[in-house]
Amino acid sequence: MLVLVVAAVIMAFAVPIQLASMVSANNYDARIRALEQDISRYDAEASRLAGEADSLQREVSRLNNEKSTIQAQVDISQAKANQLKVDIQANEEKITKNKDALGTIISDLYVNDKVTPIEMLASSKGIGDFINKQEYRSITRDQITSTIAEVKKLKATLEVQKSDVDKVLKDQEAQRNLLAAKEAEQQTLLNNTRGDEAAYKTLSSQSNARKDQLQQEQQAAIERAMRAANSGGGGGGAVAGDPNKGGYPANLANSNYYNPVVDPWGMYSRQCVSYTAWKVYQKNGSMPYWGGAGNANQWPGNARKAGIPVSSTPRAGSVGVIMAGQYGHTVWVESVNANGTINISQYNYFNAGGAGWGHYSEMFNVSPSAYDYYIHF
Repeated sequence: MLVLVVAAVIMAFAVPIQLASMVSANNYDARIRALEQDISRYDAEASRLAGEADSLQREVSRLNNEKSTIQAQVDISQAKANQLKVDIQANEEKITKNKDALGTIISDLYVNDKVTPIEMLASSKGIGDFINKQEYRSITRDQITSTIAEVKKLKATLEVQKSDVDKVLKDQEAQRNLLAAKEAEQQTLLNNTRGDEAAYKTLSSQSNARKDQLQQEQQAAIERAMRAANSGGGGGGAVAGDPNKGGYPANLANSNYYNPVVDPWGMYSRQCVSYTAWKVYQKNGSMPYWGGAGNANQWPGNARKAGIPVSSTPRAGSVGVIMAGQYGHTVWVESVNANGTINISQYNYFNAGGAGWGHYSEMFNVSPSAYDYYIHF
């Protein structure tokens, strides 16, 4: 997998050493690094809080499900209690009704007890009628008494059942209320955690915006310094130069600057590092693959690790490197003049002789001290 190199989309311009100190006066790099550390810390804390919030959300969901299960049990128990209450009321009505009937019979029997057997017999149609009346009253009284006893027994059973159900219902409601309280507590923690997470995301976003602003300020400072240097006569400004663009391949030179392609060494096309990588390949037939660590200001370190000589003395065919800015800048040393100045070619230099970013340009009679290092491939 090619690791693309963001090579000086914003900062790809040559800043002479004496100008680099002007740009670094505001300590842009240190301030940007500090913001990047803040952003990393904010993002890490937001990520941690997001994980914690997810755990809390799962716990809230679990408690809610458990509360719903208990509520369903409460509903069943409440329905049982309600039905038992209705049944008890119905039995109370039966008892009252049978007591009333028994009272009537007892009253009749009391009245009849005042009548002598001879009087009762005289009022009867005969001996058989007299016996039947006596047995009927006795049987009816016994049946009603038995019914009342059975209904009372059923009522007592129902009352015990209702008492048991009420106890279960009370326990279930207490358990439901406890779960509801725990759910509310966890929900509060969840809301607070989500709020903290959002706050850290806001801090990260604000820091990213400030970082972008500082990078733009740094770019503007470098551009102002370059304009001042080029107008001061200290070496020729950038010119379009070679119409063949130093031999830079057409598929790379004609690519979209804002939607670049990746060259064989992991660099974005039309960037300074892509051009100098091509020049190294053109000269030597090979170029190390530095994708993923190919910013211009990373080249000297890469070269040292690869055993490629790095010095402060330019030679024709070497790569000059500016370390200033977020990404730095690389140029190709075309030749060294008799007076020690150098002629260079490059890509994506500030305004490129009026052509804008992402274009080929040349500079002549440049002081060799304009570049921090020279890499001798």
